Amino acid sequence: MIISKILLVGCGNMAGAMLEGWLAGGMAGDSFTIVDPMRENAPGGLPVLRELPKSGEFDGVLLGVKPQMLDDVGPQVEPLVGEGTVMLSLLAGVEVDSLRRHFPRAAGHIRVMPNLSVALGKAPIALAGPADLDAALATHIDVLMVPLGTAQWIGEERMDLVTALVGSGPAFVYRFIDALKVAAVRLGLDEAQAGELALAMVGGAATLAAQSEHDPRKLADMVASKGGVTREGLNVLDADEALVTLLTQTLRSARDRSAEMAKKARN
Repeated sequence: MIISKILLVGCGNMAGAMLEGWLAGGMAGDSFTIVDPMRENAPGGLPVLRELPKSGEFDGVLLGVKPQMLDDVGPQVEPLVGEGTVMLSLLAGVEVDSLRRHFPRAAGHIRVMPNLSVALGKAPIALAGPADLDAALATHIDVLMVPLGTAQWIGEERMDLVTALVGSGPAFVYRFIDALKVAAVRLGLDEAQAGELALAMVGGAATLAAQSEHDPRKLADMVASKGGVTREGLNVLDADEALVTLLTQTLRSARDRSAEMAKKARN
């Protein structure tokens, strides 16, 4: 099957970014029907419906509402989900079994965890489906994700952790950039200049890391000569695994919150 007629139920930040990525990747605007009572306009100037259409045939439905809204929104969406419709869910903590209960007629039920970089076609995208997911359908999902970034299929049991890493990860990186700026300001640099330099530095470093044959740990060591300026800074981050410990705690907290939400959804 080719997924070319997609209903977006909710077009918030993440679903809107995915729409931007698809449009930039060449998908036609008329491939999408967008429903969001809170949004005035959509990327590409596409029209936005305030209510779900009464009828229609869709190859895919992208759920982009808040997870706690599923019980209310699900019965309204279900009549539009036929045997040839694939359910794509952005709902953190809502498991495949829950999607199957709400949309029993769907051809497939897929959890999608991207981040806002999908708008640029540069996001990591975690995908999880049922154990009996049809291989051909999985291939079609892969094709659909190509304009958005790099997709990887993972076991659903790891979705909470991947949600913390991929979905929440950009927020942690942004906080790190801001912390670098604040630290430079406290040590005497102008705030605007510190912000510009920190952002440009992280952007360049990330681009190099993505293109380098070396992993990030090796790249850090390549920058830091023995007894030099960079090594002194790394000694602070590396002491007692301070940075690794902090980020382990950060990911654990986000992962556990995702698992808590999944448990509530099951009950």
